[in-house]
Amino acid sequence: MKTWAWLLLLVLSCAPTPASADWRVAETAHFLVYANTSDANLRRNAERLEKFDKALRLARGITESPLGKAGRVTVYFVSDEDRVASLAGKSDVAGFYIPRAGASVAFVPGDLSGDGPRALGPQQVLQHEYAHHFMFTTWADAAFPSWVAEGWAEFHATASFDGAGNLQFGAAPQYRAYGLLTGNPLPIRQILAGAAGKLQPEQREALYGRGWALVHYLTFEPSRKGQLGAYLDAITNERKSPEAAAAVFGDLTALNKELERFLARPRISGFRVRAENLTIPPVTTRLLTPGEAAIVPVRIRSAAGVNEKSAPGVYADAKKVAARFPNDPIVQRALAEAAYDAGDHAAALAAADRAIAADPRFVEAHCYRAMAQMAIALAAKDDKIETWAAIRSTIARANRLDTEDPRPLVLFFRSYADQGKWPPKIARDGLFHAYQLAPQDRGLRMQTASMLIAEEKLAEARSMLLALTYDPHASGMGEAASKMIETIDARLKQPAPKTPAEK
Repeated sequence: MKTWAWLLLLVLSCAPTPASADWRVAETAHFLVYANTSDANLRRNAERLEKFDKALRLARGITESPLGKAGRVTVYFVSDEDRVASLAGKSDVAGFYIPRAGASVAFVPGDLSGDGPRALGPQQVLQHEYAHHFMFTTWADAAFPSWVAEGWAEFHATASFDGAGNLQFGAAPQYRAYGLLTGNPLPIRQILAGAAGKLQPEQREALYGRGWALVHYLTFEPSRKGQLGAYLDAITNERKSPEAAAAVFGDLTALNKELERFLARPRISGFRVRAENLTIPPVTTRLLTPGEAAIVPVRIRSAAGVNEKSAPGVYADAKKVAARFPNDPIVQRALAEAAYDAGDHAAALAAADRAIAADPRFVEAHCYRAMAQMAIALAAKDDKIETWAAIRSTIARANRLDTEDPRPLVLFFRSYADQGKWPPKIARDGLFHAYQLAPQDRGLRMQTASMLIAEEKLAEARSMLLALTYDPHASGMGEAASKMIETIDARLKQPAPKTPAEK
């Protein structure tokens, strides 16, 4: 799958993969976990993931709402850190996560070194990144300055299970000790003013460490009760800049001195979620079929993202596996994706049809069928009513199979937009619902905000875009969102047009 998504560091705790292991998948309420490991090891890690999610909800008072299959995060274990770095295209990446509508995915190594008490271990990095996912899907339109987003994630990163199965939150991130205890290259005023962007490495380290300290201190210190919430409310609802919102903390020099005393404490407090409160539905595991196992490497490479240079190689490998398993729906869907990414839309359509023939309820196969149909029609400049009616019929079938999967809703909107037509209300409503289902998808957020602007729903669009401007991982998209907000603010300041009666 071609991706514009930004990579975020992610690692999952696990034991070394046995040489004789087979590919398996574990399914939980919030995760799909694929690994070439033993059933016991896969089950243990999947259960820990699901219990961590349960603890986050209990600790924050978040009522569990039904999550469709497309809302789960897929986690792939790969052989080692070198393989992860190769997939990411970056040498210094030990694991990564891509937030996508209906297909959020993480790639993690089978084992890691550096397990010392001051090391950033696999479990810590996993929990940091899933905390981000939880934050941005639970509070979709809240604006979290970078220190809050990273500090909140670091607070949850250090959660650990004890021998009785309790989950303890609040421990200090010892792997941030250097940045916390050897000076501060990022002053508190700069942090609270929303420091982000192009920070030096030592400043980035300070942002994570000092962000954790501030979130922890402001959460548990009685004299500061309510200030963090007031700060965020001033940014999100009162439209204040982070610098102006920081006035709720009073004298920042005094706050900094309090923070230094907090860091000097011999023990850091926190809270515990007891094991009896971490009951989760049974985790199911199964061995992949021969076809599923054979196509896993192709699926991993496609899901990690391809480009014009890498797509043909992935497609070639997909064709080799697909020739051996012509009636396996998983294999043929993977072939459809690889063919689509390589620009062979006719082959993508044929593969999608084979997947549907093998499994008529396979939503993703119907989606790739519609995508291939659209690409073929656009390339041929085919604007016939019956052609696009057939495309929308494919999309409608996918939607009926799973009304909570955002992908058919996005495709239905696209079926008009790609034609250069303003989508009807049912398509616009569908796109907004897709955003509600997958607010972590930054591209979908931008697309939905643009639609709202066109509908003159400027305040809603502004709220949606504001979160991107503070997202430390949004990169160029955050800059684009800032420019869009400037335009919105200028328009909001203009006097409303007079009604006919006022003229």
